[in-house]
Amino acid sequence: MFYTVKVRDHIRVPPSMFHLMKREAVLENIKTTYENYISKELGFVVNVVDVGEIKEGVIVPGDGAGYYETEFELLTFKPELNELVFGKVRDITDFGAFLDMGGTEGMVHISQSMEDFVSFSKEKVLQGKKTGYSLKVGDKCKARIIAVSYKDMNNPKIGLSMRQEGLGKQEWSEPQEPVKAEKEEKKAGKEKKSKE
Repeated sequence: MFYTVKVRDHIRVPPSMFHLMKREAVLENIKTTYENYISKELGFVVNVVDVGEIKEGVIVPGDGAGYYETEFELLTFKPELNELVFGKVRDITDFGAFLDMGGTEGMVHISQSMEDFVSFSKEKVLQGKKTGYSLKVGDKCKARIIAVSYKDMNNPKIGLSMRQEGLGKQEWSEPQEPVKAEKEEKKAGKEKKSKE
């Protein structure tokens, strides 16, 4: 889920930026500190939306930098359990697919890719045995978040599932005949021709 979050923090402005206007210098340092920041409380910080009140600066002895108590607004993405997300398949491995959700990435384990027996090919394709569904790099998909872990703050893990009805590739939502039925129709057609 995307949120706008108001934050109050002391922003450090180094002496090399004292020639800039206060608002401009503070904004630059907020962006440097907070853009691409990840935390369990905020989630993934996508962008700095706005800078509000900037109080009078304080210089700390021995540092020389100015510290400004500032209120600012951030745009964040905080993944929630059972949330539906849209993404594009970035990579496929023998254990699953990686979905780029714009700003972050989630992983669909091979067992969660579809309601079918799934095989992996060297061409980086996941193929369903009964349904004939295939998943390859570049496919746009809809998935559900089933796990979120911030154990490694530099690389949080988001687990996804596409097994439920309405999830996966858009084409999967459209009614399709199973692969076996198509094979049986072809076989029946060949038998009919051989009898004629």
